[in-house]
Amino acid sequence: MKIFVLVKEVPDTYGDRKLNLETGLADRAAGDVVLDEITERALEVALSHADASEGVEVVAVSMAPEGSTATVRRALAIGAASAVHIADEQLVGADLGLTAEVLAAAIRRGAPDLVICGNLSTDGSGGVIPAMLAEHLGWAQATALTAVEIGADAVTGTRATDFGSQTVTAALPAVISITEALPDARFPNFKGIMAAKKKPVEVLSLADLDVSADPSAAPRTIMTAVAEKPPRAAGVKITDEGDAAQQLVDYLVQNRLV
Repeated sequence: MKIFVLVKEVPDTYGDRKLNLETGLADRAAGDVVLDEITERALEVALSHADASEGVEVVAVSMAPEGSTATVRRALAIGAASAVHIADEQLVGADLGLTAEVLAAAIRRGAPDLVICGNLSTDGSGGVIPAMLAEHLGWAQATALTAVEIGADAVTGTRATDFGSQTVTAALPAVISITEALPDARFPNFKGIMAAKKKPVEVLSLADLDVSADPSAAPRTIMTAVAEKPPRAAGVKITDEGDAAQQLVDYLVQNRLV
C-alpha cells in the first residue's frame, strides 16, 4: 500500500504573521516557517499504520517554494520514506483552485491508495483542499475525522457532528482529512534526522505535471482588496455610581450581544 500525506510549510504561529499589502500574500520572509502541525498529525496517522502493517510506503507531498527543502526534509526525519516537492515560480500566490489542481496531478502521477490531509491549515484556513482533491481525482472522501482505521480495501473513521459521532467508510483509493483530535506527531530523533538526508526527494515543476498556471487559460479567483487589521480599540470602562448594572445591560443591547 502507498499512502501520500500532504504536508504544508506555514509561518510559525508563535511569531508575528503579516500580509504584504501589495500582493495580499503572507510575508514569509518576515519570520520563521515550519511544517504545519495538523499535517504532522496526518503524517503520524500514516506512519502508525505503516508501523503495524507490512508493505506500507509513506510519501510526503508538499507544494512549496524551492527554498523549502529543510521543511520537506523534516517530514522525512519524522518517518516518511520519500517526498515529492512541487516547486515552481509560477505557483507563487496560487489560490485554492490551482493548488488543488496541482496536488491532484502529483497524486495521479504517483498512484497512491490513500491520501491523508489535515482538515485546516493554520495560514490560509481554507479547509476545502481535501474535498477539491477528491473531486479532481474522482475518489471517495471522508473528511474531518477524529479517529482513523486503515484497512486493505477501505478506510473507516469517526466524524464529530452536532448530534454526536458518525462512523464513515470509504473504499480505496480515497482522500481523508483529520482533525487535531488525532495524536501529535512523533518527534524526529537523531537517527531519523541523519537518515532524512539520504531519503529521496523528487522535485517536480508544473511542466512535469502538465498543469498550466495561466489564469487566461483557466480563470481562477482574484484579490480585489487587502488591508491590515485595525488596531485594537480601548475597552469601555464603566464607573459604578449605582447604575453599573443598567449600563452593562445597555452596552450588551447596543452591541447585539443579548
